Amino acid sequence: MPGKIEDYALIGDCETAALVCNDGSIDWLCWPAFDSEACFAALLGDKSHGRWRIAPAGDSRMTRRYRGETLILETCFETAEGAVTLIDFMPPRGSASDVVRLVRGERGRVAMHMELIIRFGFGANIPWVRRTGDGELLAISGPDMTVLRTPVETRGENMTTVAEFTVDAGDTIPFVLTYGASHRELPAVIDVDQALRDTESFWTDWVDRCTYRGRRRDMVIRSLVTLKALTYAPTGGIVAAPTTSLPEKLGGARNWDYRFCWLRDATFTLLALMDSGYFDEALSWHNWLLRAVAGSPGDMQIMYGIMGQRRLLEWEATWLPGYEGARPVRVGNAAHVQLQLDVFGELLDVFHQGRLAKLKLDDGSWAMECAFLKHLAKIWDQPDSGIWEVRGPGKHYVSSKVMSWVAFDRAIKSAEKFGFRAPLAEWRRLRETIHRDVCDKGFDKAQNSFVESYGANVLDASILLLPSVGFLPPTDPRVIGTLAGIEKHLMRDGFVLRHDPRRVTDEQEPIEGAFLACTLWLADAHVLAGHLDQAETLFERVLGVANDLGLLAEEYDPIAGRQTGNFPQALTHIALINTAHNISAARTASAKPAVQRAHS
Repeated sequence: MPGKIEDYALIGDCETAALVCNDGSIDWLCWPAFDSEACFAALLGDKSHGRWRIAPAGDSRMTRRYRGETLILETCFETAEGAVTLIDFMPPRGSASDVVRLVRGERGRVAMHMELIIRFGFGANIPWVRRTGDGELLAISGPDMTVLRTPVETRGENMTTVAEFTVDAGDTIPFVLTYGASHRELPAVIDVDQALRDTESFWTDWVDRCTYRGRRRDMVIRSLVTLKALTYAPTGGIVAAPTTSLPEKLGGARNWDYRFCWLRDATFTLLALMDSGYFDEALSWHNWLLRAVAGSPGDMQIMYGIMGQRRLLEWEATWLPGYEGARPVRVGNAAHVQLQLDVFGELLDVFHQGRLAKLKLDDGSWAMECAFLKHLAKIWDQPDSGIWEVRGPGKHYVSSKVMSWVAFDRAIKSAEKFGFRAPLAEWRRLRETIHRDVCDKGFDKAQNSFVESYGANVLDASILLLPSVGFLPPTDPRVIGTLAGIEKHLMRDGFVLRHDPRRVTDEQEPIEGAFLACTLWLADAHVLAGHLDQAETLFERVLGVANDLGLLAEEYDPIAGRQTGNFPQALTHIALINTAHNISAARTASAKPAVQRAHS
């Protein structure tokens, strides 16, 4: 059985990532890229679906940490006979992708066991395994190939590669698993000592560029490193998570593939990177967005693949039992065809914030923005699927209309500030029309709150963004009433739920865990309102449920006391970065993400 979601650590090479359990087992790895099929899929089943475990042969006690501010994982196993450290990392991608595992003896003499189960195709395909003339272990299935290199003698048992070995104090025993296309030559052998030095230098040098010096810098750095690790370096696209189908509700069916790039996260991501000093990464993300959405405005999607792919067809891996029995296991995401009006606002806000920060933008971006706004002018009053990608008939979601307002607002401000030619009179008229429409139809006077959608009597956590995007000032009585309504109806054990529990569904409550990014959005709203103590309480509460390595999933189930949803979740870590900036800036009266969006 897989571990708890919070039992996992992340390693990666900025093109794919692996999850390492605290028992020394790599239970998830998609090769060669984030959106490739997994060769280790035990996370969504059991060890028969692929894993790679190295651990003491007998009982042991475990502690772990990342080496400094890097993505090099060090897991220490203490046994009655001694102690060893398992060092796991993926070097910056060269001509091939490698997972390096070093077993270092710390004390005494420890008997170890290694078990390698390669199953390509999300655990479905058993490869043909043979030994080369150089003693390397080669595994091939269709287009995929891995080669294991180690001085340890291995043997095959029941379609599994196993080994027993001992480690003395002062010894280091290497294991290197390398991926390559099966029609090519074997990947070159790497120098593991040099690879370790290169990996440590890569992350140390990258972290040294961080300009954030505020409170809880350790957690901000870990979140930034995680965000960098979820970036597909060749294109600049950032995946929402490296996993698929980790359930929002334990045992439930809300299991989605998050190995894609969402436009919903665009502005949050841009500000998190720029405000932390990472302008190159911000520009790469911006340019990925520009390429991904290029084309007819009517074809714009809510998400794209890491290279900008549009067809993210959804299917079910029926042979996988799912994480703790949560089925189905989905590959691909059918929500990519949904209409979500909020993405227009995100896109225009990204371009505007980029200009304000003096990023070097493409000369043709303004013409593209104008085309998108011309299309939005025709469809903003249609029902859509909303920010949470609800499947079924569309609604007039308040947050979708607000982000439509943002689209025209940011375009107007860009035209005014940077002297672009634009139909300003028409855009100003539409901006006012949308604003009035939202205030008239999206505000429930009886509850003194904005609601989920026009005519609804339930709330939705996305309306927390109204003051953050500048739709209304934080002192507006309607905003104050909305925050009070959120705290009354959407909070569970101090965390914010994404959906109102009063909302009628076909599932038993609780529908899912608390949404961690929304809890941080409430903190941001309190920052704007000047309630810093409340903001800090919420911020620290989220940090308090991070795992021992500082990693966070999409949600947290306060009843079970467990993280839920795909892991680690980019949006959660992005929100953590931005809230940290907001709180620290509020203490020094400087402008940071919430103020930047609200008053840009």
